Amino acid sequence: MKSRNTIIQPIIYFVFTAILIAYFFPREVKFRYQFFEGKPWQYDLLTAPGDFPIYKTEEEVKAEKDSVIQNFIPYYQMNPEVKRTQLEKLRSDFQAHLFPRQVNQNYLFYIESQLVKFFDKGILTTIELDLLTKEKPGRIYTVINSLSEIKQIKELYTVKSAYEAMLNEAPGNLDKTNLTSCNLNNYLAENISYDENISQKMLNELLQNVSLSKGMVQAGERIIDRGEVIDGRTFGMLRSLKVVHEARSGGSQRQGIIRLGQLILIIGILFCCAFYLATFRPDVFYRRRNIIFILLCIIVFCILAEMSAKYNFSIYIIPFAILPIVVRTFFDSHTALFTHLIAILLSSLVTPFPHEFLIMQIISGIIVIFTLKELSQRSQLIRCAFFVFLSYALIYLSLALYQEGDMNKINWTVMIYFGINFILLMFSYILIYIFEKTFGFISTITLVELSNINAPLLKKLSETCPGTFQHSMQVSTLAFEAGAQVGANTQLIRTGALYHDIGKLSNPAFFTENQKGTINPHDKLTFEESAQIITNHVSEGIKLAEKASIPQAIIDFIRTHHGTGKALYFYNSFKNAFPDQPIHEEAFTYPGPNPFSKETAILMLADAVEATSRSLAEYTDETIKDLVNRIIDRQISLGLLQNTPLTFNDIGMIKASFIDKLKTMYHTRINYPDLK
Repeated sequence: MKSRNTIIQPIIYFVFTAILIAYFFPREVKFRYQFFEGKPWQYDLLTAPGDFPIYKTEEEVKAEKDSVIQNFIPYYQMNPEVKRTQLEKLRSDFQAHLFPRQVNQNYLFYIESQLVKFFDKGILTTIELDLLTKEKPGRIYTVINSLSEIKQIKELYTVKSAYEAMLNEAPGNLDKTNLTSCNLNNYLAENISYDENISQKMLNELLQNVSLSKGMVQAGERIIDRGEVIDGRTFGMLRSLKVVHEARSGGSQRQGIIRLGQLILIIGILFCCAFYLATFRPDVFYRRRNIIFILLCIIVFCILAEMSAKYNFSIYIIPFAILPIVVRTFFDSHTALFTHLIAILLSSLVTPFPHEFLIMQIISGIIVIFTLKELSQRSQLIRCAFFVFLSYALIYLSLALYQEGDMNKINWTVMIYFGINFILLMFSYILIYIFEKTFGFISTITLVELSNINAPLLKKLSETCPGTFQHSMQVSTLAFEAGAQVGANTQLIRTGALYHDIGKLSNPAFFTENQKGTINPHDKLTFEESAQIITNHVSEGIKLAEKASIPQAIIDFIRTHHGTGKALYFYNSFKNAFPDQPIHEEAFTYPGPNPFSKETAILMLADAVEATSRSLAEYTDETIKDLVNRIIDRQISLGLLQNTPLTFNDIGMIKASFIDKLKTMYHTRINYPDLK
């Protein structure tokens, strides 16, 4: 039974995760109905719960506002001071005799009358008049002393057009040459200009007056019943009801209730994950780094889904399939699929089309589990990403055809999102490496790379300690088969077995399997000194492994492959040689600790059995069986396996596996006859 504190700690992690996810959840209430224009209504009779307006669509409102802007009549200020100044200037110049003698009073009256007409109509700059001519209204408002008057664009003048009009409209008794000599341009000037403040103010008022609705629905009015096709008007009513429903979710009290409901729902979903792990994977549930890793994966993808809803980008860009990939890499397929289900269930609470989302993500998760049944090569990740992309595309097309029934209505842009998703899945290999370094995990890919006999440490071991290398290879074969029988991580056992004796590189000649001649360096040492050299190969192996950056999971095999057992050869030799002397137990004892997992326990047993099997005088079924039973029973009696999860049934299967494998390894060969 686990202690109360041990159980409470992971529960706290789950509650904290729920609070964090709920914090990022959108605040508005989701509409409980899902509907599509042109599709049958899938729910019971719906009536209006209260009065509400039928809102126009954003496109309709935008079209009306664009029409207002297009037909807006701008406002121009007319400056009466220009007219007065220019007329005074004309009279002053005439009185000062600045005109030729031929220019008499008749010319003055004509010019004066024309100037009054031009200034009353309005004189604009050429650029402004060109712009106004191109615009639709064809009219402007001229404002004089807060009074506005509408004028046609075609009636307005520029300085140039006014000058030409004055010459062209001159009566027959006036000579145009004399008019030209009067320097008429000196008395023509722009007297109206665009008033941006008034124009913008009036335009804003008109835009604000654009109605956002186009009718009302009365309380209790029938909207739609099951099976009826949603037409344009009904779709507008449903869409308006959704807007009103979500808008009425405001208010601090109502918001508090909504947040509480979200939190309870999230805690409920997360606790399903907790119950699964506590029941079927207690090794994950009760180890801090494991549970933090799984919850972190769930948090990241939930927050990404919430950001998708908040910032309005496609949720199918998010590579949810990375989650089962990384969890499967470090744990098992069942945990990976269950974690994936929990993450997408939580994410579906914020997605716009949860049913489609769930179908696509569940199937993609299953595809990941199938394609990564045995993850040992990087190419498998690429193949997995391709199958995920293919499943997304096929499922989307199937759903589109099912819902729309028309190939022309398929949104092919979604395929681009799936392509981006595929590219992001390619980075799962980098994520696996980061998680290995961050959480101390070890993936099957890394194990395969480490078990390559050309790896630096293994290559050095094969060259410096060939006997130890052969022993390690035999141990890996024994442990691999036994691990497969009891459901252990066989690749981890194989790799751990290859590295478990690398500490012998420090003193290879002191180990029997590496001695080439009859000289034994132990003959010149005491039993205690020999035992110290033998037991030190554990600590030396740890140093070498740490220096070579070997993962901690492999170092655990080096640390535990003798447990806290004794160097029995020298221990027994000392007791036989000095039966009456007290013995210093620590001098003959390995530093330990004892094995703590199925994998490290199987390696200890395989190491002891393989090493002892080399001392058999003959290899028969009886001697091999007796050897295996004797060695394993002794390890159990010494208490070296008490911290491991092995059962008596597991021990029985391990013994049987060792016996069968040793029979194969030491099978009798026939004698080939010599050629006479």
